[in-house]
Amino acid sequence: MKNIKVLDCTLRDGGRIINCEFEDRITRAISKELTKANIDIVEVGFLRGHDLVDYKGNSTFFTETSQIAKVLPSNRRNTMFTAFIDYNMYDFSKLELCDGTSIDAIRVGFTKKQFNQNLEDIKKCLLHVKKQGYKLFVQGVNSLSYSDAEMLKLIKLMNEVQPYSFGIVDTYGAMYLDDIVHYFDIVNYNLDESICIDVHSHNNFQSSFAFAQDIIGKCADGKRTLIVDASLDGMGKGAGNLNTELIIDYLVRKKNYDYDFDRILDVIDDYITPYADKHKWGYNVPALMSGIYKAHPNNVIYLTSKYRLMTKDIKNILSMIDPDTRQRYNYDNIERLYVEYSSSKVDDNRAIDILGKQIQGKPVLVMAPGATVNEKRADIVSIIEKEHPFIISVNFVPSFLKNITIFWGNKKKYMSAKSDQKSCMNIICSNVNNDASDNEILVNYHSLIDRGNKYFDNSTMMLLNLLKRIGVKKIFIAGFDGFDKDKSENYVNGSFQNNRYISHFDEVNDCIESMMKKYAESVVGKCDIQFITPSKYESAVRGRKA
Repeated sequence: MKNIKVLDCTLRDGGRIINCEFEDRITRAISKELTKANIDIVEVGFLRGHDLVDYKGNSTFFTETSQIAKVLPSNRRNTMFTAFIDYNMYDFSKLELCDGTSIDAIRVGFTKKQFNQNLEDIKKCLLHVKKQGYKLFVQGVNSLSYSDAEMLKLIKLMNEVQPYSFGIVDTYGAMYLDDIVHYFDIVNYNLDESICIDVHSHNNFQSSFAFAQDIIGKCADGKRTLIVDASLDGMGKGAGNLNTELIIDYLVRKKNYDYDFDRILDVIDDYITPYADKHKWGYNVPALMSGIYKAHPNNVIYLTSKYRLMTKDIKNILSMIDPDTRQRYNYDNIERLYVEYSSSKVDDNRAIDILGKQIQGKPVLVMAPGATVNEKRADIVSIIEKEHPFIISVNFVPSFLKNITIFWGNKKKYMSAKSDQKSCMNIICSNVNNDASDNEILVNYHSLIDRGNKYFDNSTMMLLNLLKRIGVKKIFIAGFDGFDKDKSENYVNGSFQNNRYISHFDEVNDCIESMMKKYAESVVGKCDIQFITPSKYESAVRGRKA
């Protein structure tokens, strides 16, 4: 049993790179040639509301199914034709009856936010598509945003509605192989076997072809029909999609399917190559950044075309956008963040060299501002006398130590301790002060943080990241206690205490422990880390791999 179907979405998802401005003759020709090549399903474009689209032809943004009928081949052979509806961009009550002259199916996509806020209306719309006689495809946009419990809730709806197909959608090209396998296993186990599973990926991590092969292997028992989305030459905005020619060649040569590979190559040469000559798509490093940060490709395109930034700058600006916001695009917001980023960006390569020469291969003692700095002072002094480390304190000047270096990652602490800084060497993060004086070394804030964590700007973690850049081989840590709601004093002195955030202590501890574990594993074999005062984060270091 041949239970794998290929859905070509060139005219819809591929068309986004040209605003879907395919001439009617090209839409008609591509549809006809894909049919002759035995492609199972062809997605012809979008259905949008009249308030959003003024359809005048030469576009695959349609407003009525009767418009689509004019660009479909007279002989459809065994090919199914479909169009895509974004839930909030079409009035489902306007959907015409399926009379056999136009498309056979409708794909409906919605976001998790829409699903949570409009569940009953979405269900009503899905059922209406079926009532009008169309095969129903459902795409839960950005599957990666769903927790397992949320995905099961969505699957429950699918089992009630009984669509033709349900899609696992890697909207931002952010999935790794274990992600796609994880979601496929959840869906495959819980979704009614009569419903097809559709896999739609983007190629930001150059993984789309691997995803397809792996999931095809999981369907080898023939119990489940699998639909694999692809586009000619991978055409699509940003990194693009799985290549139709790749997946059909694989199915022909490895699984004995009867797709016409030569005809697909002719379609690419005749109709897609002219677009490729004018528009760039496919894997590139900025697209990788879009995948990492689950960002709409328009954000990357805008930053690349307007500012011609270095890739690492694009990465850092993307990371500054709120996770929900970066899944859309707001050019005013990007410009604001660009200005903010540019004002605090510094080239700190020389500063790293200077610090490396000052440390001279010594171990480093990191003095965080936890209360154990006072409670375990004798232990700290003992380590100093025994190991003779290079000492760096974080956002404070220890009263019992002299001739040390202070790392300032917090502007408020830096400004309040101005008078204490004159006798010390100071390492200043560029978010604190962008203008270093004689006894200050300026380092780039953006190189020391990972915005994937909510509390990414923890100053001690920023210092540890700096020491990794320098290549320090041994680190002692004191005063990195963690936060305890039952203690009256969590800090070395009262200037740090802020009980307004006590309700967040558990969340902060979990986040920092996660960052510490990730950090410790990243320096295995390169740096020995030892806590010399009690810490909630010590287990993250003890548990690292040998």
